[in-house]
Amino acid sequence: MPEWEKRQIGRTKLHVTTLGLGTATMGGSRIPVTRAEGEAMVTAAWDASVRYFDTAPFYGVGAAEHRVGDALREQDRDAWVLSTKAGRLLRPRTSTAPSADGRLSPMPFEVVYDYSHDGIMRSVEDSYQRLGLARIDILYVHDIGAYQHGDELNRHHLKILRDSGYKALDELRRTGVVGAIGIGVNESQVLIDALGFGDWDAFLLAGRYTLLEQAPLDELIPLCQSRGTSIVVGGPLNSGILAGRDTWNYAAAPPEVVARVNKIAAVCAAHKVPLPAAALQFPLAHPVVAAVIPGPRTAAEFNQNLPLFTMKIPAGLRSDLRNENLLHPNAPVPG
Repeated sequence: MPEWEKRQIGRTKLHVTTLGLGTATMGGSRIPVTRAEGEAMVTAAWDASVRYFDTAPFYGVGAAEHRVGDALREQDRDAWVLSTKAGRLLRPRTSTAPSADGRLSPMPFEVVYDYSHDGIMRSVEDSYQRLGLARIDILYVHDIGAYQHGDELNRHHLKILRDSGYKALDELRRTGVVGAIGIGVNESQVLIDALGFGDWDAFLLAGRYTLLEQAPLDELIPLCQSRGTSIVVGGPLNSGILAGRDTWNYAAAPPEVVARVNKIAAVCAAHKVPLPAAALQFPLAHPVVAAVIPGPRTAAEFNQNLPLFTMKIPAGLRSDLRNENLLHPNAPVPG
């Protein structure tokens, strides 16, 4: 198994393996995943020397946290890094109606958004219980932003986070309950806004800094570099479109996205590089990126992807992507 490089989270004492495991799929909200299958994904990552695991209360409405904790509880707690999230509290489900967004509910809970001081403190205590662990290394505020809530409601949530919730995060970090704090989202703007009122160690940015999309290089990434804030890249395959599937942003990809991916794939094919290999390695070429955390659907899929992380990417691929205007001018590329 490869020895993964470890990179520092912000200016903290935490170091994560450049390959981490994302557990959104493992929670079973999008496709059914049994407890045994979920724990097998965690075990496969551990056996491959991955030592960074990311989860959240929202993933499987509690199921992912249970599975991560059950799979790793007997391991040396100082040997690996765990991140989870706050911003949603789980409450007993009172309705039998299907979820409006089609998500499955492996456990009998529904979510309530709460970005307040007390809500974040309660979320951490609840996560301890689900995980069966006594330490959370990185705590991300989950899914704040206009992408998730719309402009008007997000202004309300962001004010609560700024005026109340951030105090809880800062207290948890200051007292050593968590080693780092951050935000985990699918958009850049709310992270730019948050840098205006908080000192953040890391941002988990899903789907926005990939081989397909590099807009964060215009503003967010330079700001993070100047502030000493790391970026963890979730969704490096853009919900599957960079792995040969037809989904982007958790839905069917629009024609313009498909066309751009086809152009990127053609350049990769000319260099005999699988598109997923180029996509999985791309974010780590930037020094602000501490880790990528793909979320495999099965343990077998995780193991199948491992060789893609160590495959040699020829320098000519980089130049050809630039010549085709398929890369941001400031984007560093492996190779």
